[in-house]
Amino acid sequence: MKSYFIITFGCQMNEHDSEVLAGMLEAKGFVAADSMEEASIILLNTCCVRETAENKVFSLLGRLRQRKMAHPDLIIGVCGCMPQQKNMASRIARLFSYVDLVFGTHNAHQLPELLDRVANSKKTVQEIWPASRGISEGHPAKRKDSVRAWVTITYGCNNFCTYCIVPFVRGRERSRKQEDIKAEVAELAGEGYKEIVLLGQNVNSYGKDLEGGRDFASLLQCLEGINGLERIRYMTSHPRDFNDGLISTIAGLQKVCEHFHLPVQAGSNRILKKMNRGYTREQYLDLIRKIRSAVPQQSITTDIMVGFPGEDDSDFNDTVDLIKLARFDSAYTFVYNARPGTPAADIKEQVPEAVKKDRIQTLIKLQNQISLEKNREEIGRCQDVLVEGESKKKPGLLYGRSRGNKIVLFPCTRNLRGKIVSVRITESRLAHLSGEMV
Repeated sequence: MKSYFIITFGCQMNEHDSEVLAGMLEAKGFVAADSMEEASIILLNTCCVRETAENKVFSLLGRLRQRKMAHPDLIIGVCGCMPQQKNMASRIARLFSYVDLVFGTHNAHQLPELLDRVANSKKTVQEIWPASRGISEGHPAKRKDSVRAWVTITYGCNNFCTYCIVPFVRGRERSRKQEDIKAEVAELAGEGYKEIVLLGQNVNSYGKDLEGGRDFASLLQCLEGINGLERIRYMTSHPRDFNDGLISTIAGLQKVCEHFHLPVQAGSNRILKKMNRGYTREQYLDLIRKIRSAVPQQSITTDIMVGFPGEDDSDFNDTVDLIKLARFDSAYTFVYNARPGTPAADIKEQVPEAVKKDRIQTLIKLQNQISLEKNREEIGRCQDVLVEGESKKKPGLLYGRSRGNKIVLFPCTRNLRGKIVSVRITESRLAHLSGEMV
C-alpha cells in the first residue's frame, strides 16, 4: 500500500501546510505511515527563517541517501520555504541528486500532479513559482488534532522587516475571502472542533487587500456566531496594526481568548527603526497598557531578538528595561541569525557570537523570573480549561489550556477530551499550572 511520511520544520503555518499536503496525498490513495522506514514517499516541509532549520534539512537529506539506495522506488520530496529561495531548488537537486521532487510555497496545491510527473521522470522534478497566482481553495486537510484546528486567513507578508526572509519566500500578503473562512470554520465546528486558531504572518492586517471594508475585527465578529465553536485564537499579530478598534472588538466578544501574542523584537527605538518594525518602544508599551485596561484577565506573550546588527550595550539595556516594564507572561527569546537576501545580512556591524550568547542568557533568566511570578499570581483562581487529553509525561493527569493559553494539569480518571472544565489553580511552575476540578 502506498504510504507517506511528512517531516515539518518551522512555524504553525508550516504545520498546517503539512496537514493540507497530507490531505491531498490521502485523496490520491496514500495512507499515513508510522515512520520514515515504512513510507513510500517522504516529504520534507521546510523552513528558512533560521540557518539552523536549513542545516537540519540538509543533514536529514544526507541521511536519507542510504535509504534511497536500498529502496530506489522511494520518493523523496522537499517543499516549503527553503526551495522558494533564489537558486535553492537547483542547489538541492545538485547536492542530493536522489531527491525526486522539489516545489515551493506558491504551488503546494500542485502536489498530486507533480507526483505524476515524478513517475515519468528520471531526474529531479523542480516546480517553483516565483509568485502566487492567487489563493487556491477547497483542498482537503488531514488534521492532527481533534480539538483544535488551524485555519489560515492570510498568506504572505507585506512588512519587510529587515531581518526577515518570509516576504521573499511566501510572497506579498493575500487575504482569503471572509465567506470562505467562515465556511471552513463552520464545517470544523460541525465536525466537533471546539477551538480554531486563525493563522497569518500578520493576522490583524487581514482584509487590507479586500473590498468592502472587511478587516480582522469584522472577521472575528463574523466567526463569533458560529454554533458549536467555543474558542477563537489567532497568531501572529503585528503591534503596528493592533488598533483601538480591534482591542474594543476583542474585549466585547465571548469566544475570542484573552491571549495576546505581540512580538516586540527589541526595546531600543534605534534598533526598532533599523528593523523596520514601524513603532517605538513608547507606542508598544502604550498598546500593552490599553490592552490590560480593556481586557483585565489577559495574558501577553512576545518574541524578543538579541544581537541585531549594530545593537550595543545601551540598546540591549533598553530591551531589558522594556521586559521589566511590560512583564510578559512568557517570551520566545532568540539570537539574531543572518539570512542571505535580507537587508540586515549586509549590515557590517554584526554583533560577536559571544556577546549574543551572554545577552540571550541574561534575557532568559529575567523573563523566566517574571513568568514564574506571573504564574504564581494564578494560584487560587479558577480557570476554564479546554481539555486536550492525558499528559504523556505525567500519567493520571489531564492537560489543557486556559483562555490565556497556559498549560494546566489536573487529576481526573474520566475522558474529558474536548470538554471545557473549571480548574482551581493550586500550584505553579515555569511551564505549566496545576490544579483541581471544581
